[in-house]
Amino acid sequence: MAAIAILGAESTGKSTLAAALATRHQTLWVPEYLREFVDMHQRTPHEDEQFLIASRQVAREDTFARDANRWLFCDTTPLMTALYSQFYFGRVDAALAALAASRRYALTFVTAPDTPWIADGLQRESADVRDTVHQCLIAQLMSTGSGFHLLSGTLEKRLVEADRLLEISAGK
Repeated sequence: MAAIAILGAESTGKSTLAAALATRHQTLWVPEYLREFVDMHQRTPHEDEQFLIASRQVAREDTFARDANRWLFCDTTPLMTALYSQFYFGRVDAALAALAASRRYALTFVTAPDTPWIADGLQRESADVRDTVHQCLIAQLMSTGSGFHLLSGTLEKRLVEADRLLEISAGK
């Protein structure tokens, strides 16, 4: 089983892509814990809750990995939590940074901010914030030499490109 990271700013289709890939490949996807946190608490998280959120995300990845079939599609990773922590609070807790650095994924897909921006109340701010976070993510990945594949366009176009990359990764 190989874990696939699906990263991107808010409202870029990460969850939609993860669910569609899991269905297409008859496997599991790990939903973003942050969304559940926001729904449960009816607020965005505070700085001291960032590590908790990333830790819960990782725990879910590890749990789902036991039952995944070939691929596990991860709707975000601790890297995004760290990036948002830096963006909103101006710093990243050492434990969160270490957790983000410790996670490895077979492939990293980044969803482009070319889908319609949709407000959902508490979690999403604006298309401008989405674009800024996207640029921060790309800069972060490039500065660390992390390989990634930018997926853009319609869901079908993203699926075709993701499938092509998965096949290459699997050595087909």
